[in-house]
Amino acid sequence: MGNNDIASHSTLPIGSAGRGSALLPFKFEPYLKETLWGGERIAPFKGIQTDRTCIGESWEISGVAGHESVVADRGLAADADVGVTLPQLIDRYKGALLGDAVYAKYGHEFPLLVKFINARKDLSVQVHPDDAMAQQRHHCQGKTEMWYIMDADDGAQIYAGLSEGITPDDYERLVQENRFMDVVASHDSHAGDVFFLPSGRVHSIGGGNFLVEIQQTSDITYRIYDFGRLDAQGRPRELHVEEAKEAIDYTVHPDYRTHYDTADPQATLVQCPYFTTHRLVVEGATEVNYRTDSFVIAVCLSGSATLNGIAVRQGETLLIPASDNVLRIDGTATFITATM
Repeated sequence: MGNNDIASHSTLPIGSAGRGSALLPFKFEPYLKETLWGGERIAPFKGIQTDRTCIGESWEISGVAGHESVVADRGLAADADVGVTLPQLIDRYKGALLGDAVYAKYGHEFPLLVKFINARKDLSVQVHPDDAMAQQRHHCQGKTEMWYIMDADDGAQIYAGLSEGITPDDYERLVQENRFMDVVASHDSHAGDVFFLPSGRVHSIGGGNFLVEIQQTSDITYRIYDFGRLDAQGRPRELHVEEAKEAIDYTVHPDYRTHYDTADPQATLVQCPYFTTHRLVVEGATEVNYRTDSFVIAVCLSGSATLNGIAVRQGETLLIPASDNVLRIDGTATFITATM
């Protein structure tokens, strides 16, 4: 929705919280999710004191039923939005928050889910359905996503795509023979790498990766292989072999890594029908206009800054309303941004 052209002027003045009646960016309470494969990097990265271990995910902005984000303290006096859930926030501000076209399409269902993910061990090998299959089977949208690698241990791997052509019958045979990993493409993982995972692409996050995930709002996952792990009750986790057989895109691509200009402080990472993402590196006063009728999500990977009147630091995520979505930033920080 929009051409995603960017205008930047490093010397323009920065706006303040008191500008007219513009909606200020929102912060949300993170949902910390413990997992069998989780690590111990998310809480210290976010500056959170907790006794919890094996935190695999921090859901930063979520409209998923049962895990709807709640507005956190933004440092404003008498902030009437603190404690409001994301669906309630959408009901309150509608197109001014989401963008008119986004609101017309999605209504009160926030279209994106943003997470930090820390994998101490390999995640299951899985695939997500496209919109048509998800609607038919689950009455929800499908799941296309992307990963930006923030850090990776030596030898860490990302698994994405197929390394050779197979048919659905080949897939079924390989799963039965416990050899499906023989045809899953593996990639050395490094900080700054980007992987785009459209629905239908087989994938897994290897142990030792710490990343940002931006995805369609959907929690539908078909597990194909789980390395023989047992759950907390000592039982194998459920696999979805038949569903995955239908969902997989069997096309083989020569390169599954997304390439971008790493020297560009406003580099475009992924453009797809569901979201557009950028890496934004800021040093000083900067103004960025993505020229789109959409909210902007800004995930702070490092440093600290003031963004449209709200202070943000490493590990925090802001939702910038569509009604005031030109980013006026002052500080030294790196962000991943997402728009519709």
